[in-house]
Amino acid sequence: MTGPLVVQTVADLDDALAPFDAARGPGVGADRPRRAVVMTMGALHEGHLTLVRRARELVGPAGQVVVTDFVNPLQFGPGEDFDRYPRDLDGDVRLLTPEGVDVVFAPHLEEMYPDGDALVRVSAGQLGTILEGAARPGHFDGMLTVVLKLLHLVRPDVALFGEKDAQQLLLVRRMVRDLDVRTEIVGVPIVREPDGLARSSRNAYLTADERPRALALSAALRASAAAADAGGTPSDVVAAAAGVLNDAEGVVVDYLALVDPTTVEDLTLAGSVEPGPALVLVAARVGTTRLIDNTTVRLA
Repeated sequence: MTGPLVVQTVADLDDALAPFDAARGPGVGADRPRRAVVMTMGALHEGHLTLVRRARELVGPAGQVVVTDFVNPLQFGPGEDFDRYPRDLDGDVRLLTPEGVDVVFAPHLEEMYPDGDALVRVSAGQLGTILEGAARPGHFDGMLTVVLKLLHLVRPDVALFGEKDAQQLLLVRRMVRDLDVRTEIVGVPIVREPDGLARSSRNAYLTADERPRALALSAALRASAAAADAGGTPSDVVAAAAGVLNDAEGVVVDYLALVDPTTVEDLTLAGSVEPGPALVLVAARVGTTRLIDNTTVRLA
């Protein structure tokens, strides 16, 4: 089975993309073959592969699917796990081989940041300073900077992101809209383990004792959904999740919030709340591993 073409420099990426661009011609149109990109930091798992499969569905057999594999230092803060973040390009390529990926762009750090750092960066604005942004200052600026760079380099028609990183997805969509980037952003639902744990590369950090404790996050989200289905207020929904987390051994909560899915407004502080969908977000540490998860609930 022929695997994807793996390139590690911008020049080689341009060479890899050029034949497809030449074959499909200029302009836009319903019949024009499309290119999709899935951006990853490697250490691939079923969640990433679900994004890749959805990318292939969207562009069809005539389209081109590109996966980027790069651990971006700009989105890691001091003391975070940049140095120990799992890296296994060969393993990633083996997983991608049966998925119909055309190109893997796996640049070295010096290729993406030849000056050692990015002097000019994208600002996530106020939305980048709350929730995950408050817990990880500067994280979203670094994320948006590399996403914009990769959008420029790959020039995709569509880019796919997992809904597990809900605030990230919202910010990418806002950046693309505000900066007139002509790429469609598609969110793909969370992929979970059979026991409910959201798939994450960081799950590999969990010890045998910590793994079952991590299930408190998904259990808390189920409790919040049940409270919403029962007609609970925003405070009731949050309290239901908090009760599960407070009873969980070895789980330290960074934040738990019920927010508007488009503005990230805290709905427990809103004067009035319209019936409809809302997003429950949670981040917590299990041992030394920081995990995030979310679910959509419907407020009555």
